[in-house]
Amino acid sequence: MAGTRDAILEALEELTADELKKFKLKLLSVPLRDGYGRIPRGALLPMDAVDLADKLVSYYLEAYAAELTAQVLRDMGMQETSEQLQARGRARGSGAITAGISASALQPAARSAPHFMERHREALIKRVTDVNGVLDALYERVLTEEQYQAVRAEATNPDKMRKLFSFAPAWNLTCKDLFLQALKDTQPYLVDDLEKS
Repeated sequence: MAGTRDAILEALEELTADELKKFKLKLLSVPLRDGYGRIPRGALLPMDAVDLADKLVSYYLEAYAAELTAQVLRDMGMQETSEQLQARGRARGSGAITAGISASALQPAARSAPHFMERHREALIKRVTDVNGVLDALYERVLTEEQYQAVRAEATNPDKMRKLFSFAPAWNLTCKDLFLQALKDTQPYLVDDLEKS
């Protein structure tokens, strides 16, 4: 997993101090996908390249963090640095760094069947009763502190599940498998019932 983070770090380390400052300011205004919050300005501005790379990955997960970094670099007119980031990601085997392509479109063509969580999204939103158990299993493995708290803040279990699913577009297969494992651990009968359907 370090490959994508390292590719982001290498791109950020190529920026001058002024360019890094400009990058952070643009990051504060770039449109984000639904379900993602902004890194707070007070925390963002003093960061160096290493801290910023870590924060991007922890806030947005690897695929979306790389996509966002490439987008901001392009917005700054740094097309070459953006392309180098994408090339490094591909060289490290991370297809996640491809500008303008959603995470779902990056799945290998051979893996055409949707994941369990995608096939049963509607049923999971309606039927998961131990959302907090699922959240605890995903905390700091898939969800950042901010994402964890955002889901917990919702009033009902269906609302919590909808909020949780709003983060899923940035998840890779490992994240989705961890989600499925959390469901199996907390609600095995529900998973068993859905797998039979």
